[in-house]
Amino acid sequence: MTPFRMRLPATSANLGSGFDAVAVALDFSLEIEAAPHDAFSIEATGSDSEICSRLENNLILDTYSRVLNEQGARVQPLAIKMRNDIPLGMGCGSSAAGRLAAIAMAARFGDLEWDGDRILEEACALEGHPDNASACWHGGFVAAAMEGRSVYMARVEPPAEWRAIVAFPDAGLATSKARALLPTSYSSADVVANLQSVSMMGLAFAQARGDLLSIAMRDRVHQPYRSELCPLLPCLLPLAGVEGILGVGLSGAGPAVLLIVRGESEIERAQQLVQTICAEHKPRMMVSRFQNSGAVKGSETVHRD
Repeated sequence: MTPFRMRLPATSANLGSGFDAVAVALDFSLEIEAAPHDAFSIEATGSDSEICSRLENNLILDTYSRVLNEQGARVQPLAIKMRNDIPLGMGCGSSAAGRLAAIAMAARFGDLEWDGDRILEEACALEGHPDNASACWHGGFVAAAMEGRSVYMARVEPPAEWRAIVAFPDAGLATSKARALLPTSYSSADVVANLQSVSMMGLAFAQARGDLLSIAMRDRVHQPYRSELCPLLPCLLPLAGVEGILGVGLSGAGPAVLLIVRGESEIERAQQLVQTICAEHKPRMMVSRFQNSGAVKGSETVHRD
């Protein structure tokens, strides 16, 4: 059997007002290669390689085995090589990429005959929301919803000139911990404000309306409650609309913060502003294009350092 190879992009979800509903793919990724073997093994390089190479409590192996067990299929051990450039626990879709890779491997090595829609449906069910997985699987900017296990998605390609700057603090944040901060109910004023903002989100991306992003990314549903564990957010939110920075918001559940910049010429100045305003936190930054292609089957061996 020929090896399984796939590249899956990082994603940034929520984008402020689009809580559990919108996400966009970024141009750094998880690359994975797997082949049948007599025992499981993982050779990982890149970000968080020590965690990625563990066989115990490994999201990819656990998901792979779970899917095969649920389908009554044999759990074929795999020798896995991966190059991971998606920091874990930072809000850049590492769990969605890992789950999609695992489910696609289960479909392949378990002879499940699942198509792409079925793989995505399973990933969204495990994630509990459809935004990250949909953007990772299809690329571009997506708005997604679920009804039962069915996934509904609309997609556009972000403006080619826009860039993303992802600012990372020192420590990650578990999504479960971030969700525990949220209230169980909201005022009608907060709900209406978010509906007004998110209604412009897709149009802003589809029509290259960067002037709308500062309002489209305005949020009252999750960011105010997560700020206490996301130290970069309160100091970076005021940069929306300043020096070519079109919008600012948590990347996923945080703690990383996404800044959308008008173009290449504004990146250096935007990075300087981030460093100055958040000097005490010493953020690490990654500049990214938006990724229009989603998960793709690779034809080359996974890169290793």
